[in-house]
Amino acid sequence: MTFIARHSSEGPVAPVGPAQGCLVRVDDLTSSLTWEQSVNASIIVGESIRRGLPPRAATIALVTAYQESDLRNLDYGDADSVGLFQQRPSQGWGSVEQIMDPWYSTREFYRALVRVPKWETKDLNDVAQAVQRSAYPDAYRRHETNARTLASSLTGETPASFRCQVAAPNTADPDGMGRLLTKTLGADNVSIKAVGGELTVTAANATHAWAVANIAVANTAEFGLAAVQLGEYSWTHSSRTLAEWVGTGPKSDTEVKLQFAVPTPR
Repeated sequence: MTFIARHSSEGPVAPVGPAQGCLVRVDDLTSSLTWEQSVNASIIVGESIRRGLPPRAATIALVTAYQESDLRNLDYGDADSVGLFQQRPSQGWGSVEQIMDPWYSTREFYRALVRVPKWETKDLNDVAQAVQRSAYPDAYRRHETNARTLASSLTGETPASFRCQVAAPNTADPDGMGRLLTKTLGADNVSIKAVGGELTVTAANATHAWAVANIAVANTAEFGLAAVQLGEYSWTHSSRTLAEWVGTGPKSDTEVKLQFAVPTPR
């Protein structure tokens, strides 16, 4: 079971029920996600960083993916629409196989986004609609708060803001996490050194370092992440409770240490 809380018309709603998934907290705003949503959100935001786009671009992409697929990589949709953004092969977005690759579909979304005149300043809903040309032109607006919350966290603008719980993560896979971070954020933005069951990720700046940390936490279930250390701040996976970040002091470090669980004998 995952967190069932989301933003209501009256503001954030506290999560209830067994915690199995992720919770993002930015100031007084919270957003809850399943593991699938967390992974897809990290790809969407990471691609904006790789392309050198501002957090606003990630917010627009997330607004769109929330509306089109609820951050799920769907193999079905209206007419021939598929994927995170429900892009249509018949409209020139690519083949079904290409669109079902979340990195490809996200890249194509951003390529279309930056061609929208004044996308940096126009209303988020209107920019998303200019890309998607949806039959529901005002539907993107309702996802803005969730999208802003996720974008602020996963771009690293709000440090120590992504926390998760998973009862049974996959077997430790530091190499897989390293490939994900490089593919998602770009080799120019992160340098990764693997020693034993630990990755040391050096980022271009402190903001990117917190993007690495939050994106890594978002992918805990897939790669068996056990702990994250960034300067004086640490996060340790728990199977029984929603794991919080612990630490005080400046958030200016650029080196992130990722530790992984000991593989379970087969």
